[in-house]
Amino acid sequence: MSKITIDTDTSRATPKPKPGKRMTAPAIMARKQDGKVDEPLVMLTAYTMRMAQLLDAHCDMLLVGDSLGQVIYGLDSTIPVSLEMMCAHGAAVVRGSWHAMIIVDMPFGSYEASPQQAFESASRIMKETGCAAVKLEGGEAMAETVRFLTSRGIPVMGHVGLTPQAVNMLGGYRARGRDDAEEDKILADARAVAQAGAFAIVVEGVMEEIASAVAKASPVPVIGIGASKDCDGQVLVTEDMLGLFERTPRFVKVYHDLADQISGAVATYADEVRGRRFPTAAQTYRRKG
Repeated sequence: MSKITIDTDTSRATPKPKPGKRMTAPAIMARKQDGKVDEPLVMLTAYTMRMAQLLDAHCDMLLVGDSLGQVIYGLDSTIPVSLEMMCAHGAAVVRGSWHAMIIVDMPFGSYEASPQQAFESASRIMKETGCAAVKLEGGEAMAETVRFLTSRGIPVMGHVGLTPQAVNMLGGYRARGRDDAEEDKILADARAVAQAGAFAIVVEGVMEEIASAVAKASPVPVIGIGASKDCDGQVLVTEDMLGLFERTPRFVKVYHDLADQISGAVATYADEVRGRRFPTAAQTYRRKG
């Protein structure tokens, strides 16, 4: 493994870090007292150093999600995402941040076989990225793995409800909790993961009342995505909420139409290049004297 060092005095992409301490798993857990969080936790996804720099000051946590498969690589699902991809992007996000807690998704196939396999994958992620925690999908079935990792010094964020890595078993991305059996499973999964030692749990794509019940019952913070405002925090895919895609899930609020702005800027650039109006004297070098 090679270690990359960047000179913050000369690199335009890496400004000097602002003083302060990073958020930690104990700090996140401590935000929930007596079953509630006074100020909801803020989490967004980040896959690159520059995006991490822009998000860091505003977020408690940055998630290097395996959603990078679709967002960055144009894949159909998260299933093909590799451990190498997660390590590379995780390291970039860590380098671009100094305040938020960085959590890296464990990709499909890197942890399900056994707790031992999960430890090997998680320890590699933490060594190669410098992140503070990993996230894995699954409830009761993964409780033993969560307990194995946390007892060996690896903070774990759980993920229940709609679990994208299980899309083939679930039959698609539809919201979960449409009947009593699914509701019972979601509640049991969240309870099992919390009891196993997870410091927080993502609840994705479930009926609002179920997400509210999970948040109320959970001793650790519950982060919602397509869930409920009653959750202890919220997470979205950054590129979705910035309006970079034409289609987004129902649960996404688009806060800015960045796609149109980028397209407009590039159209202006292309027009100036073709009309020989760029570059001008301000963007070229000339001898003095």
